[in-house]
Amino acid sequence: MEETSVALAEPVQREISRLAVLAGQRLLQHGAESTLVMDVARRLGLALGVDSVEVSLSASSMVLTTLSHGRCITTTRRCQDRGINMQVVTEIQRVCIMAERGMLDVDGVHQRLEQIQPMRYNRYLVIVMIGLSCASFSRLAGGDWPVFALTFVASAVGMFVRQEIAHCHFNPLLNFGVTAFVTTLISGVGQVYQIGEAPFLAMASSVLMLVPGFPLINAISDMVKGYANMGIARWTMASLLTLSTSMGIVAAMNVLGVWGWL
Repeated sequence: MEETSVALAEPVQREISRLAVLAGQRLLQHGAESTLVMDVARRLGLALGVDSVEVSLSASSMVLTTLSHGRCITTTRRCQDRGINMQVVTEIQRVCIMAERGMLDVDGVHQRLEQIQPMRYNRYLVIVMIGLSCASFSRLAGGDWPVFALTFVASAVGMFVRQEIAHCHFNPLLNFGVTAFVTTLISGVGQVYQIGEAPFLAMASSVLMLVPGFPLINAISDMVKGYANMGIARWTMASLLTLSTSMGIVAAMNVLGVWGWL
């Protein structure tokens, strides 16, 4: 025997619509794939009592409609990129699961969503770890310790520049281009003065931090799962970031007059 859903007052349905679209908006802003965004928004709305939830996504916005006993409420949100943050994505999924299990009502979901804040690692820890990771790649590729040290310095300084530009809210394309230019300029010194046995490895390894791997993975995932528009938009952005990085690298090589690993 099917259960009959309780008719919701309009203010309650409106609040549920806002919560569902807020959850989807924050997921999209912090790098979740389209399937997850639509699934969590739909599940959260159903868990809070509406009859159905319909979601439409675009590259920078989302439209959500809830239906309860023949009454539709539609809301639209702009989704500005806030940077990839899986901690936020995980916390929102946890809120959705708690709502489905009856552990949170509308007010509880509202409070939990408002409390979710992106966790940021210490910026200097990030700089050191990025430097070590890129330097480790140079070592794995056959570089000696002078190349390791040069790669560490170049990638660490590049990451510092990237953070500073991001802090000033410049366009990501400009950010990637300038970061690639500065990083290659520093690592290219090894090629000029022949630091180490294979200084070109420093030039190749130090810019690996700029590979847009996560956007490319999400783009492929979206297209494979049927969200072609979202996938193409993400693929285009990742390709533009790659182009900006390449332009920065080539500009630095022209300044130094060396071509390293090309």
